[in-house]
Amino acid sequence: MNGLIKDQLYEELARVGQALGNGHRLEIIDLLCQGERSVDELAVEARLSLANASHHLQILHRAHLVQRRREGVQVRYALADPGVMRLWMGLRDTAAERIPEVALVAEGAPEPSEKSNLVDQAEVERGLASNQVVLLDVRPRLEYAAGHIAGSVSLPLEELEARLADLPRDREIVAYCRGPYCTFANEALEHLRAAGFRARRMELGYPEWNLAGRPVQVGAA
Repeated sequence: MNGLIKDQLYEELARVGQALGNGHRLEIIDLLCQGERSVDELAVEARLSLANASHHLQILHRAHLVQRRREGVQVRYALADPGVMRLWMGLRDTAAERIPEVALVAEGAPEPSEKSNLVDQAEVERGLASNQVVLLDVRPRLEYAAGHIAGSVSLPLEELEARLADLPRDREIVAYCRGPYCTFANEALEHLRAAGFRARRMELGYPEWNLAGRPVQVGAA
């Protein structure tokens, strides 16, 4: 490979790195790991103006990390393919291993995730098959509708207190959310344990379960 072609190759590869080099864009990718979103939905969730959200999405689109489609007057975005999800998880996990500040931020989340609080994917799958656990998806309903673990029940965090009486007390409750650094499941554990339930959280989230090829479903509860 001659020098000019090599330089052009690395410049093209750098486009991906440049697109990922912004905290807001990483958050957008993390949100899109949960499912397709409109620009308006992403702007609200990421606490951005509509103009800023559109700008970041355009950069991600030019780097071929996201795809878009028009639905009426709305433009909806999704990850370009599962490889983008793997890229994001690899970046996230490498940062957690190499940068001490990442671990410090994670430790500041509610209900620190001691090993005894965590359930891995295989144990969750066995618990569902034997009907020994109730699996709660505590993400927002639109994320549950976009895709969820097969057999899970949608119970967004903001509805949990009002619906505690609906949960069985003779089975363990396992909560899951967006991923290892999402605090929804940790907060759900605090409420569940305060109410006397046996509860743990799934170690990872819906995207990791989906990427592992485990059973998922699409649609509202």
